[in-house]
Amino acid sequence: MTDLARRIDQGTGREPADIVLKGGRFFDLVTGELVASDIALCGDTIIGAVEDYEGSEVIDITGKIVVPGFIDTHLHIESSLVTPHEFDRCVLPYGVTTVICDPHEIANVLGTEGIQFFLDSAEQTIMDIRVQLSSCVPATHLETSGADLPIERLLPFRNHPKVIGLAEFMNFPGVIHKDPICMAKLEAFQDGHIDGHSPLLSGRDLNGYLSARIRTDHECTTAAEAMEKIRKGMHILVREGSVSKDLHALMPILTERLSPFLALCTDDRNPLDIAEQGHLDYMIREAIRNGVEPLAVYRAASISAARAFGLRDRGLVAPGWRADLVVVDSLENCKAEIVFAAGRRVTDELFATRKEVAPVGLDSVKAREVKAADFGVPVAEGETPVIGVMPGKIITEHRRYRLPTSGNQTSVDLANDVIKVAVIERHGKNGNHANGFVQGFGLKKGAIASTVGHDSHNICVVGVSEEDMTLAANRLGEIKGGFVVVEDGKVTGEIPLPVAGLMSLEPYESVRDTLHHLRKAAYALGTTLEEPFLQVAFLPLPVIPHLKISDKGMVDVDQFRLMG
Repeated sequence: MTDLARRIDQGTGREPADIVLKGGRFFDLVTGELVASDIALCGDTIIGAVEDYEGSEVIDITGKIVVPGFIDTHLHIESSLVTPHEFDRCVLPYGVTTVICDPHEIANVLGTEGIQFFLDSAEQTIMDIRVQLSSCVPATHLETSGADLPIERLLPFRNHPKVIGLAEFMNFPGVIHKDPICMAKLEAFQDGHIDGHSPLLSGRDLNGYLSARIRTDHECTTAAEAMEKIRKGMHILVREGSVSKDLHALMPILTERLSPFLALCTDDRNPLDIAEQGHLDYMIREAIRNGVEPLAVYRAASISAARAFGLRDRGLVAPGWRADLVVVDSLENCKAEIVFAAGRRVTDELFATRKEVAPVGLDSVKAREVKAADFGVPVAEGETPVIGVMPGKIITEHRRYRLPTSGNQTSVDLANDVIKVAVIERHGKNGNHANGFVQGFGLKKGAIASTVGHDSHNICVVGVSEEDMTLAANRLGEIKGGFVVVEDGKVTGEIPLPVAGLMSLEPYESVRDTLHHLRKAAYALGTTLEEPFLQVAFLPLPVIPHLKISDKGMVDVDQFRLMG
């Protein structure tokens, strides 16, 4: 008997269902009702609801509520610091049954090898990992990346069953001014999905960007920005990650009326935050706690997300839909007690059935050894440019200070929380090294260094002492990438991330525990940031607010951040 014939027979009740959930209610995302009903499954499909069923396996869920599996619409698995297999094991028990990832980070280090690693992993995970093909490799001409992915190198992946479309198109100046490289990628995906990335873009420039058939945006930081984009046809992905926290600012748009045009995403969230708060379930709880209607946020977490990305088989608890289900204690608490992914109950035994995928990029850190003198900044006339960190955001401010000097060198200014920052090329291409100053870390001593440095992932190190910065940067080469904390000439905390200098080979529990220790080591230096390591990682990003875009589509040189 075919799968289709089995589904029909079980749906009509001629044969017992494979699995029946009895005694609970399901959340109808069409009407907003809680409906008392059996939920019957055949293989990977829901075949019964709003009726009574018999089943080969019956699971009592009395007093519980069934909701559709959650869909994270934009993330970079690399930023969880674990491999896709460990991310699967870490996040799926929280009810996240589908994720739409952009392997942008590993692609900027390894190119097509990194994308292939993600596609191979996605074919083995229990969670449904869908991949967007990274559109911005390199992310900017202002920094040295590990790879270059023109359209010719992306097209061979286009028809892979796990590929949805073209990932976040960050180079919005290139779109507006018809950069030939951008145009080639956009032309190739005009009949597919193109993900957006357009912070603060508005007016006619936004219209031009959207005319390229770009449909989504996860960079809105205010309700006003989101509303303009919704009015112009964009699907807004409300983001709450470990650094970028936009949920509270966007709660005014999380309404029943607008929910068909909204989805949820995390972008970047590490295992420690997941353990302490949760994943999309945290966003749902927090939204409802602050007065958002449950129907609006649960729609955004599932059916609206599915429709935005053309996943027509999931997002509702209804016959014929994919059996991605979460049994929760209540809509308000959103605590996942049982999770089904494509009809399979999520258990440790289920994870054990996956095939491993060989790691890649284990020797990607090729930075030259540095010395303390490399971190010197010669005295210049007038005020010194300083990067201003904004807690809870990846955007920074361009500030200027008259800093103290010693001899012919510019010094840190601890009274004003201004310390040094450096970016060191680590792909073995040119050995570039750039120094500058940053305000907002709160460090009183020591240094923090990382090979996670968005978007080109060179080494980024911040610190008070040039000697400690030297030790931290060089230690990264010894451990093949990761995060390092140094205090008074000693390494006080580190986590090796040897997979492309971005991900650990350890179980997510080990990464979570190590991150806890790393936070303590960083706090001992005096930092006041909630996520100092990810803040270091985001410092090398190419642009800050209030972009000045020239007629050539380039960002004004006075507006970009420190580059390596």
